[in-house]
Amino acid sequence: MAIKVSPKAETEWWRGATIYQIYPRSFQDTNGDGIGDLKGITQRLDHVASLGVDAIWLSPFFTSPMKDFGYDVADYCDVDPIFGVLDDFDALIARAHELGLKVIIDQVYSHTSDQHAWFTESRKDKTNPKADWYVWVDPKEDGSPPNNWQAYFGGPSWQWDGFRKQYYLHNFLISQPDLNLHNEEVQTALLDAARFWLDRGVDGFRLDVVNCFFHDPELRDNPASGRPMDKVSRSFDMQLHTMSEGHPNTVKFLERLRGVLNEYDGDRFTVAEVAGTETLKNQKLFTKGGERLSTAYSFDFLYRQHLTGKGVQDALSNWSGADDEGWPSWAFSNHDAPRAVTRWSDGANSPAHARLYLMLLLSLRGNVFMYQGEELGLPQAHVAYEFLQDPEAIENWPNTLGRDGARTPIPWNATETEAGFSDGTPWLPVDPRHVALSQNEQEDDASSTLSFARKAIAARQALAPLRLGGISFQEANDDTLVFTRTLGEETICCAFNFSDGWKTISTDLSAQSEELLSTQNGDELARPGCLPPVSGKWWRV
Repeated sequence: MAIKVSPKAETEWWRGATIYQIYPRSFQDTNGDGIGDLKGITQRLDHVASLGVDAIWLSPFFTSPMKDFGYDVADYCDVDPIFGVLDDFDALIARAHELGLKVIIDQVYSHTSDQHAWFTESRKDKTNPKADWYVWVDPKEDGSPPNNWQAYFGGPSWQWDGFRKQYYLHNFLISQPDLNLHNEEVQTALLDAARFWLDRGVDGFRLDVVNCFFHDPELRDNPASGRPMDKVSRSFDMQLHTMSEGHPNTVKFLERLRGVLNEYDGDRFTVAEVAGTETLKNQKLFTKGGERLSTAYSFDFLYRQHLTGKGVQDALSNWSGADDEGWPSWAFSNHDAPRAVTRWSDGANSPAHARLYLMLLLSLRGNVFMYQGEELGLPQAHVAYEFLQDPEAIENWPNTLGRDGARTPIPWNATETEAGFSDGTPWLPVDPRHVALSQNEQEDDASSTLSFARKAIAARQALAPLRLGGISFQEANDDTLVFTRTLGEETICCAFNFSDGWKTISTDLSAQSEELLSTQNGDELARPGCLPPVSGKWWRV
């Protein structure tokens, strides 16, 4: 793909940025209750800044009963006491900006907690001022739900409520009723919440499950997906969610939100999480042109069980770089998915695998989202059933392992209690395998994953083709991947070997003019035209 970058794009801080996701519960606890907090994040921001990333994304810290650990919001404009107070957030913003870090926070507009004051009022009767702020529907004559829609965590998307004598819609937990964004009063209230945080200095938003914002007002049934029952673990997977989500009004609301961000100085950033049916179509729709969102990501790599060069080519080739096309974002791990270093290495979890996946992620055209602990090469943690917290994991055990294994505490110091995360008992146990990978153990080790992460991020920041350039694939199969990133007259070649053996590649490595970075630590013998096992390399052509 030949890419022409506009002068504006070259000055947009977020385009090609590397953004570090922080899951507040598991980052750093400062008060001994076993749960990470805002003061803990501020305490550890120097570490994040030392990586060379552009921004942090904070998962929810808002007032919540925590049945879905903050994604069930009870107050959009306050901090939950377990995380601190608003002053703590203000201090975090100030320190981040001192360190040159932008701050992105989650916004959950699809649904609230059933303990939100809006829902408390809405469920009282059918005539109160917020009666239409949620999706309420009369039952069929036989008392059954209005249609066949299924929730992400399994079972019907409808819950009977004795107060209203109606069903309400919930795409996730029963305790997460869906807002009715077809009601413009609801939209306005959400935009006011956005202004609250923009006024406090946030640099943008990550928008949770944007595809779920609007449903079909006619409540028509979802069609069947055709997936056999023995191949799914959730009833949700047996449908195509073309009616329960993805309504065209989504775009109109996103344009209203963009208008709010445009009221503020600076280049405010928005990224959509897009799941469900027709993800690629919606990613492009939500980011098309200059009046919607900055970028979007899906679960393409997050839920992928095997990494191949062909798979990477297929995913990246969906984005042509056309003038009116949106800008993609990529993540290999996050709070909702098992860590990539375990998923893609068949459990090997070696530092070589961690370096390889970091280098690949930082090679891709688009924005990069790194998840906390990726810079340490943390494998997926083992969490025994008796310690599980994730409602999805508990509900579907043992068919799905859930999300807790990616949410365990970050290990900071191998010699301290609970690896330096907390003086108390952590809300999820620290995996013993993580202790040896603690930040302090890797800090001064030039061969560590942490050291490599800093080098790779610095190289991406310094090389404009890696941030903004086009991408052209030379070789892509099960085991190997070679592509170039080009901007203007400068071309960077990126080559990867995902296998456990030496691989010959078609690109002439002997003709390289300048090696820029390699995942190897100099302990492999060179073989002309070959890449060592589990390795990657960048060079300037």
